[in-house]
Amino acid sequence: METLKDVKIGQTVIVKKINGEGAIKRRIMDMGITKGTQVYVRKVAPLGDPIEVTVRGYELSIRKEDAKMIDVEEGGEG
Repeated sequence: METLKDVKIGQTVIVKKINGEGAIKRRIMDMGITKGTQVYVRKVAPLGDPIEVTVRGYELSIRKEDAKMIDVEEGGEG
């Protein structure tokens, strides 16, 4: 399964599962990234970290370390 870290710029994906435990998982969910949510990858910083995404109508920057815990599938409207 692909993770958010692997998604290319301009793609829209749907969150399938958030891996991780406790505080890390809670923080990701508090940012609005939950199962079934559409995530659009807007851009990636020059050195690859962080990744800027649009979630639920707002922009969000997420670290690669956190992005690799989010399993996604292709889909959604871009």
